[in-house]
Amino acid sequence: MHAIASVALAMFLVVTGFAHFLAPGYFRMLVPAWLGRERFLVAVSGAAEVMVGALMLFPGGRRAGGWAAAVLIACYLAPHVDALRRTRPDRPRLLERPVGAVARLAVNVLYIAWAVAVAGSAT
Repeated sequence: MHAIASVALAMFLVVTGFAHFLAPGYFRMLVPAWLGRERFLVAVSGAAEVMVGALMLFPGGRRAGGWAAAVLIACYLAPHVDALRRTRPDRPRLLERPVGAVARLAVNVLYIAWAVAVAGSAT
C-alpha cells in the first residue's frame, strides 16, 4: 500500500509539474501579485515538482522525495492564504470566491499530509 501511495504522489507531481509548462497561464494566475516574477516561479515550481516526483519513483528516494514534496507543497500555502484573503463572493470564478479559496487551502493541506505519510512510511 505504501508503494502505491508513493507512486501515486510521484505521478501526481510529475503530471502537475509538466502542466506548469503546458498551461502556464493557469499557474501564473495562482501566483500572488506581491511575489511577482510569475513566469519564473511557475517554471521553477514546475521543474521542482517533476524532479521531486521522479525521485519518489525510486524506492530509495521515497523518504527524501516525500519530505521534499511536503516542503514544496507547503510553499504553496502562501498563495492559497493570499487568495483566501482576496476572495469575494461576487467573483465569477469559483477559485476567487471564499468557498473556492478555502477548498484550495484544504486540498493543499491534504497534499502535505499525503507527502508526510509517504516520507514516514518509506523504508
